[in-house]
Parts: sequence; C-alpha cells; structure tokens
Amino acid sequence: MSVKVYSTTTCPWCVKAKDYLKSKGIAYEDINVSLDSAAAKEMIEKSGQRGVPVLDINGNIVVGFDRPQIDKLLGL
Repeated sequence: MSVKVYSTTTCPWCVKAKDYLKSKGIAYEDINVSLDSAAAKEMIEKSGQRGVPVLDINGNIVVGFDRPQIDKLLGL
C-alpha cells in the first residue's frame, strides 16, 4: 500500500490526518509542500487543489481530513 500525505508545517488538519494514520498503524510518506515547490506542483496536478492536507492512497486522492473516505480507501 502506498500512502502519501501532502502537508505544510502550520496545518492543524495535516497533523490530525497524520496522527490518525499513525493510530491505525499505517505507514505513510510525509511530503511538506511548503518546503518543496516540485512536490507542491505535483499535489496541485493530482488534486486540482492548493489546500492541504491532500492524501494519495494507492493513487486515489483525498482532499482534507475526510476520515470516512480515508477508511474506505485503506480498507478499515
């Protein structure tokens, strides 16, 4: 399973999303788009959004901390 979290340092919802994944034992790659402009561009291309968090779960994009959608994509 591939999980990426596009986030920024100052985003409280990013922290909630990452804490939730940790609580479920889900490994993820944290990509800080405020420090990496190429990653920010990639996130915008994938999601059509500039807001964070954006989660990429096996190629499925979730914008924001949408726990029901995250659970569905993770099979929880």
